[in-house]
Amino acid sequence: MLRINIDFLSYIESLAQTEVFNDKILLHPYKPKDIMLHQGDAVTKVIVIKDGITKCFITEENGKEYIPEFLSTGEIMGEIEYLSKRNCLCSVEAITPVNAYIIPLSVFEHLLKTDITFNNTILEVEAVRVYNTSQRASFQQLYTVEHALEKLLELQQKENVVISKEDMASYLGITTRTLNRSLKKIHEGEE
Repeated sequence: MLRINIDFLSYIESLAQTEVFNDKILLHPYKPKDIMLHQGDAVTKVIVIKDGITKCFITEENGKEYIPEFLSTGEIMGEIEYLSKRNCLCSVEAITPVNAYIIPLSVFEHLLKTDITFNNTILEVEAVRVYNTSQRASFQQLYTVEHALEKLLELQQKENVVISKEDMASYLGITTRTLNRSLKKIHEGEE
């Protein structure tokens, strides 16, 4: 539900502290509602979240949003678009205050071409992402909306963050009306 990658963040922080990259890989703050990447735009940087929570969302032609992931500590954004030479697949918006490392594309490309450890780390990150995406798709097919909603409500409480009903519905791939019915069903089950 909330993707994190502490090991990758540690690796990026160690790179950012080296003499070679300390003036190139820089920490940047984002406020809630700031758009960090915009769907359809050319990627101009790679971003690694230090702290905070973001939502990654796709806006369909009919104007509806779908949220594939909530991203947090150590998650990377923009690398898939850079590697595939495509525009941003989705938008990423800060939900909470976020601090993130900005890696210029020239630095990202240099690291890919010259640093085998960086390459292996990126490969591992992408493999885990594919694994998690497959696992989530399976979860959505095999469990009820109420079960997935309960997990989302637990996440909200654990992280002490408020996720709007619209975002919950977009994440679960349901309408707000269906979400309200499921919330009512869960609430009635608690009584």
